[in-house]
Amino acid sequence: MPLNVFEERYRRLVADLLAGPEDRPRRFGVLAIRDGREVAPVRPGEGPAGPLDGLGTVTGDPLEAMHHIGCVADIASVQEQPDGRYELLVTGTTRFRLRSADTGGPYLTGEIEPIEEVPGEGAGALAAGVERAFRAYQKRLAGAREASTVGRQDLPDDPQVLSYLVAAASVFDTPVKQRLLACPDTAQRLTAELELLRRETAVLSWLPSLPAVDLTRQAFSPN
Repeated sequence: MPLNVFEERYRRLVADLLAGPEDRPRRFGVLAIRDGREVAPVRPGEGPAGPLDGLGTVTGDPLEAMHHIGCVADIASVQEQPDGRYELLVTGTTRFRLRSADTGGPYLTGEIEPIEEVPGEGAGALAAGVERAFRAYQKRLAGAREASTVGRQDLPDDPQVLSYLVAAASVFDTPVKQRLLACPDTAQRLTAELELLRRETAVLSWLPSLPAVDLTRQAFSPN
């Protein structure tokens, strides 16, 4: 997924990663916000945003405002722009659980625990059903957008990879995607996706003019 890094605190994060040894992995953690804004409000004359700016926390504890299960982003490429921004291409690699957060620096840091990927029972059979449901969902979604599907793209054979691709490419809101990310194993994620895809496909079939369909007028994005 491409990222445009423009806030000063996250530019500092990228600069710190680039300042390390070239053979050291350049990785950072991504967590969804429970309460607050993705971008800190602009405060003219008050300097750059602090690590908690934008988060809807009253007590100053960032654990209140963020979901605790996130994903490691591995930087595949980085381009620094003349105005100081960075354009990144990152790949999600490992899920993690946030155990604690430190607000003492220019950006949030924390202690994390990697989450092991477990297939679960019947993941292979479920994957076949999710693939069919996803194809049907794509067709209904294209109809709601008054667009046409472009060919038949191959989907991954690996049930785990398929489960994450479907979650990324479907038009679900953040709490739903967070629930999928937090599923304890691949089989449970695929089970939840099968139910969601069937439901959304049925809604698009019967009520193609729902206001929520406006979301589908944008290109698919894994954000």
